[in-house]
Amino acid sequence: MGDLYEADILEWSEHQAALLRRVAAGERVNDPGPDWANIIDEVESVGREQLHQAEGLLAQALAHILKAQAWPVFREVPTWQFDARRFRAEAAARFSPSMRQRIDLARLYRRARRDLPDKIGGQSPLPLPQDCPTTLDELLSEAPGFPGLV
Repeated sequence: MGDLYEADILEWSEHQAALLRRVAAGERVNDPGPDWANIIDEVESVGREQLHQAEGLLAQALAHILKAQAWPVFREVPTWQFDARRFRAEAAARFSPSMRQRIDLARLYRRARRDLPDKIGGQSPLPLPQDCPTTLDELLSEAPGFPGLV
């Protein structure tokens, strides 16, 4: 079954789901049974992927917030603010309580600051806070503004 896992993940997953449904219904499945090693890996990867997606969306939100803060007079500011709100909402939709202890907001903020361009339209950015001035809860909130980032 490991060969099918490598060759065609879609077919493998459909076959494994059918086997697991049979097992859940009380049927004995021995021909071959579920591919437990790969099933376990896939289940673990689902959670990790959701965490990475939430972190990526938060980092994108922070980057757009910081651009609006660093270049407040540019005509793109409303678009950056809109995009930041959209990324925040998408992150909130993917967020689950166990992610709280795994998301390093300070690291995401540093990454967003590091990834800012040196100049936009020939203008250097205004100074930005060195440390993240907002909390995860504020960033995930539905508030339209950018708490902690004024």
